[in-house]
Amino acid sequence: MSAQRPIQKKAKVHQVNPHYQGSLFSFVSEDVTLPNGSRTELAMVRHPGSTAVVALFDDDTVLLERQYRHAVKNYLLEIPAGTMEPGELPLDCARRELEEETGYAAEKFIELSQVLILPAYSDEKIWVYLAHDLVKTQQNLDSDEIIDIIKYPLEDALKMIDDGCITDALSILGLQMAWLHLQNKKPGI
Repeated sequence: MSAQRPIQKKAKVHQVNPHYQGSLFSFVSEDVTLPNGSRTELAMVRHPGSTAVVALFDDDTVLLERQYRHAVKNYLLEIPAGTMEPGELPLDCARRELEEETGYAAEKFIELSQVLILPAYSDEKIWVYLAHDLVKTQQNLDSDEIIDIIKYPLEDALKMIDDGCITDALSILGLQMAWLHLQNKKPGI
């Protein structure tokens, strides 16, 4: 039996001040009274949501992307991920992003979780999927995407997290969730 959660008060929003509206997200500040009675201004990113995919081959290798990220001025190893388009369902976004970024389509998707990656200042929700039964198609990158595709055994990718070679939080989370999912599916565990 699970414990009941107490009713929690929400913040009261007095005013929303938009500062930036981009094609993928917006930046706003809100004048709010918090549940503890304090009145303050909070700044946050409003995001339409996104998906991330751990693409797994039959031999337990995963697709990783070596992608240039200008914000950190470096190449990062990441799992495929991307932002949902207006009206797009999470699974449709996962299918689209996997194929566009990697040149692979998947026959089977399993939703592993829905996560809030930066709730201190963003409302972005990310649907994390495990994809199986991969079929080679055609990579179709956007002009600002610089991506090389690399296959690694899943166990090696997990070691790369421990070694500091994979530092992207979403990729770390996705790979570890996929591994846990697969371990729970094996007989005797």
